[in-house]
Amino acid sequence: MAAPFVDTARITVKAGKGGNGAVSFHREKYVAAGGPDGGDGGKGGSVILEVNSHMSTLMDFRYKRKYVAANGMDGAGKRCSGKDGENLIIKVPRGTVVRDSETNEIICDMSERDKPFVLARGGNGGWGNKHFATPTRQVPNFAKAGLPGEEREVILELKLLADVGLVGFPNVGKSTLLSVVSKAQPKIANYHFTTLFPNLGVVYVEEGVSFVLADIPGIIEGASEGAGLGHDFLRHVDRCRLLIHVVDVSGSEGRDPVADFEAIQAELKEYSPELAARPMLVAGNKVDAAYDRTGLEALRAHVEQLGLPFFEISAAAQMGTRELMLAAARELEHLPPITVYEPTYVARPPQVDTSAPPQIHRADDGTWIVEGPWLERLMANVNFGDYESRNWFDRQLRQSGLFDRLEEMGIKDGDIVSLYNLEFEYQR
Repeated sequence: MAAPFVDTARITVKAGKGGNGAVSFHREKYVAAGGPDGGDGGKGGSVILEVNSHMSTLMDFRYKRKYVAANGMDGAGKRCSGKDGENLIIKVPRGTVVRDSETNEIICDMSERDKPFVLARGGNGGWGNKHFATPTRQVPNFAKAGLPGEEREVILELKLLADVGLVGFPNVGKSTLLSVVSKAQPKIANYHFTTLFPNLGVVYVEEGVSFVLADIPGIIEGASEGAGLGHDFLRHVDRCRLLIHVVDVSGSEGRDPVADFEAIQAELKEYSPELAARPMLVAGNKVDAAYDRTGLEALRAHVEQLGLPFFEISAAAQMGTRELMLAAARELEHLPPITVYEPTYVARPPQVDTSAPPQIHRADDGTWIVEGPWLERLMANVNFGDYESRNWFDRQLRQSGLFDRLEEMGIKDGDIVSLYNLEFEYQR
């Protein structure tokens, strides 16, 4: 049993945190007052996308949904910097479009990109105490914490890179046509939805002339609204420069070729008006089994009235298929290259700032609990074993208005205040 085709995936990526700076002082025999020599923390690893031309689906992302890069190492004494975290490389198939899950904006298109793309950047390492020595502060007993890495949820969407796409109802002979004009070997049988995922084949027309042909799973009425298989795979004709609309004209199933043609056109237009306006060739297939040519001639007249080229073919008998492929190659000569989507995503700075006040609530035992991203970030930069660093922390809290808010909420002298892993008695 073949593995299912996976053409969309939602994943979370998180870059590594930067290492913390070190608090250290130079100590060596016969060397007095060596001074601070704490090294910087290493940079966190980034999450990087790379194209793997041998991948054809997003199957690898079906079960693993979270990808985390390594953190940077902390700095050390003797001015030794911490080791940078290792980057995490994620391989994706060519043709993958990466979107932001919140806004649906395009972050990047991994189609013609051969260079890696940094999806989430690692946090910078914190400075060691060697950076904070001044003539008036010769013994800095504090260092900077490393910054967190970027974290985001994205949607991976695979859009096939094919020049020509075969569209039409299920069981009209698209897979058979692909098999006879290329070396592709799609599954072929006489029932609906034989094709459960897109198949690609390279059509060699003549020396130096070739193109990629895609057999798109059959589209049914209501596909643009989510019915059947067609809705899931309509995206794969987005990049096709030319469409070949295959219609069964044999009458073997009692279908009306003109009605079938118009139904598929309506679905394409509903999904994307720009897609419905894409250059198109129409192929009336199974002509060798069309004992009554009424439907065939009606389709020819209807299509030619719309200004579209019409071809009689029998994919099974290989009748007219060569002429159809030659016409497709001639049409491609005048069409622009395969669409590459331009990024629309605008990076936004992380929402951690002093304008977002900490949250305050009172526990059942009377303890005042204070929490918030800004406070957590602030505390990571404080050495609570150092008097000067504690004074700086107290000034930051007062300037932020935290103590004023606590007094407005009724805090009294002697009440316990809890800031994450720090507790103290409140004094005015």
